[in-house]
Amino acid sequence: MLLFVFQIKILKNYRMDEKLISQKKPFFKITSELEVFLKSYDRWVDTPIYYSDLLRFSGSVIVYDKNDKDTLWVSVYFSETERREIDYNLKKIYTLLHSDGNESGIQYLNVDSIDYCTFGNSKPFRIKIRNILNDNFTYYYIKQTDASRIYGLEYEHMLSPYNLNFLVNNNTLIEEHIAGIPGDIFIKYFLPNCNDSEKAQIAKEYVKFNERSMIRLLGDMRAYNYVVVPTHDFDQVVYKIRPIDFDQQSFEGKLSVYRPQFFKENMPIMDLVRSKLNHDSINQYKIEERSIVARRIISSGNRLKKLLNIMQGDKVSNTDNLNRLKNEIYKFTKDDAFLKSTSMGELMRAALNFVRFHYENVNMHGFF
Repeated sequence: MLLFVFQIKILKNYRMDEKLISQKKPFFKITSELEVFLKSYDRWVDTPIYYSDLLRFSGSVIVYDKNDKDTLWVSVYFSETERREIDYNLKKIYTLLHSDGNESGIQYLNVDSIDYCTFGNSKPFRIKIRNILNDNFTYYYIKQTDASRIYGLEYEHMLSPYNLNFLVNNNTLIEEHIAGIPGDIFIKYFLPNCNDSEKAQIAKEYVKFNERSMIRLLGDMRAYNYVVVPTHDFDQVVYKIRPIDFDQQSFEGKLSVYRPQFFKENMPIMDLVRSKLNHDSINQYKIEERSIVARRIISSGNRLKKLLNIMQGDKVSNTDNLNRLKNEIYKFTKDDAFLKSTSMGELMRAALNFVRFHYENVNMHGFF
């Protein structure tokens, strides 16, 4: 049985320069059911400051990278009286996110910068916190709350190899920083310097990342929406790929939006996959990833079931997108559960059930 398999012949009219995402995704409010879920898993906290408070900055300065290129971030500043209170509250949030909220260590923390992103849908604030005793620093982000993003964060936490740390309070979402090299930077500056063995490994990881994104319906994985994480292991460097933007969780109607391979920004890695991996290897890595995801679905227990139940009754997309997506998936799976879905939550449940019950008998022919 096919599992979301895109045949090349069906996509023969697809162009890499075709615009996959044509509309700005709206923000979706948190339902009372989702709020209860977040509270039950210690995601909901009383924060001392809100996203809207940070919008009251007095001015800003453009942030440039080391090559004097505009990063699309601006460093914001506040009046002296507001800054003292804001700094203290931002340090308090840091202790809530990374500790138990104890304030005894706040005296050793400093807010080095508050940056505001002028690009993208969420327009986040990036907070840099430094320990003055040893100059170690880290970042976290303050964003507007969006229900679909929260679903995306929770699915990543449960179904990926990585745990995510985030907090919610009404209209404010706080996310920890995911360390790594932004995909677009990696492709441009690091990939050309990788040796053949490393390139083969990156190709393997990209196939797995592509498969995982599709299974859990996480869209818009353009190169700047994921990071590449290098880790030294004995005498080699191991590369992993992690998403960092969960804004497009189960919203768009085009199935290709949930396939990173179809974004033109990812073409250099797609070329790498074609040159380094044959079809048998690609099939092997895809089946491996599905098997791992299937085991995570089984081991997630009631937490995943609760989230799917809540999402099933939630509105995180529109009718046109839902109808298009469920019909496109049905074409390749022939599973009526997709066609009968009346919400993106039901569609997500059908996808995960399909993976769980059919991952052992997958025909992977013709993926690329």
